[in-house]
Order: sequence, then C-alpha cells, then structure tokens
Amino acid sequence: MYQDKVTLCGSNAYEKKYYLNPDFSGLPEQIKQELQIACVLFTAEVGGVLTLEFDEEGKLNFVTHVEDNDFFYDEIGSELMIKKLRQEKQDFWESLELYYKIFLLGEDEV
Repeated sequence: MYQDKVTLCGSNAYEKKYYLNPDFSGLPEQIKQELQIACVLFTAEVGGVLTLEFDEEGKLNFVTHVEDNDFFYDEIGSELMIKKLRQEKQDFWESLELYYKIFLLGEDEV
C-alpha cells in the first residue's frame, strides 16, 4: 500500500496548526490526543515544524523544519526534546510502529 515516507501527524508553530493524517483516523482517541499534545508542545517550546513520519520499513522518525529567517528556533532544544520524547515514550512509539506495520503495511509477522 505504501512505498515511501508516510506522515502520521505534525505541528506547525508558524501557522499554529496541527495535522493528523486521515489514514490514521482509526487510532483510539486517547492515542490521537497524546500525539497532538506531544507535537504541539514541541513546536510551542522550540518553534518550527515537527512531523512524525514512517519510513519505508515502518520506523517512526521525528522530522523538523525551520524557516530560514527564524532566529527564535532552538536547534539544540529541538534535538534534546526529541531525545527526551523518544526515551520517555519509547513503548508508545514502538506501539505506533507496530500498528503501522500491521494495519497499513499489511505485514503478518513483525
């Protein structure tokens, strides 16, 4: 079904918007809320744009973008916050990867 990167969700500090890919509307409401909170808090704290993307193998990646003239973006804070999110919610991210592999990629064995 998917062969390239697939965006799960994202938050944009410039436009003050959050996005959840409609392909993931089947996720439980609590999971969707936790994703929104994590993304929005991230961009509120460090700025820029954060997207959570699955690669071709189903690994979840944190991808950040920043506008060229954004002098308020905290690059070091961004890296530290991603590391903290990955560590504190490791089981959560692994569960999302499993969900993606089974329900969207159609893998039988993971």
